[in-house]
Amino acid sequence: MSVILVNVVGWLGMALLIGAFALVSRGSLEGTSRRYQLMNLVGAALLIVNSGYYRAWPSAVLNIVWVGIGVFGFLRSRRAKEAG
Repeated sequence: MSVILVNVVGWLGMALLIGAFALVSRGSLEGTSRRYQLMNLVGAALLIVNSGYYRAWPSAVLNIVWVGIGVFGFLRSRRAKEAG
C-alpha cells in the first residue's frame, strides 16, 4: 500500500471521527443513531490501517477498541430500530 493512500485513509478516518463528534455536539445527530455509530466504526477502522502502517501501536489498539464499541453501538441501534 502506498504511503499516500495510507495517509489519505488516515485523514478520512480522522474526519469521520471528528465529524461524528461535531454533529452530536451541535445536536444535528443523536449519539445513539446508526449514522453516528457507523461514522465512528468506519473512522476508527480507517485509522487502524494508518496506525498499523506507521506502527503506532497505542493508537492502533485504541482504534481497535473504538471499532468494538462502534460495532456494539451499531448492532444495538439496529435492534432498537427493528423493535420499534
